[in-house]
Amino acid sequence: MSRKRTTSRKQRTCRRHRTPLLPTTHEDSMLIKQFGLAVRQLREGHGWSQERLAEAADLNRSFIGEIERGAATPSLLTVEKLAIALGVGLAGLMARCEPELVD
Repeated sequence: MSRKRTTSRKQRTCRRHRTPLLPTTHEDSMLIKQFGLAVRQLREGHGWSQERLAEAADLNRSFIGEIERGAATPSLLTVEKLAIALGVGLAGLMARCEPELVD
């Protein structure tokens, strides 16, 4: 009697929380990159290092780097921590991620 081997693709998971990652679309990845760019611009506007922002937001410095590079998707609570640390409202931080509308 022979058994059929079924191969399953390994599902990608978050290294930190071991939760499944959802596939992202191009629009999702652009939003994540825009968010990271907004965080970097605000941080640099304050003249802060990633370490200084991480301290102010009670986050890990390497996580700040991942967010700024678009390599990590922050939770809503993390976005709120960043907004407070950067001195902007949550809506204001998110608004910086919206694409410019061209007429």
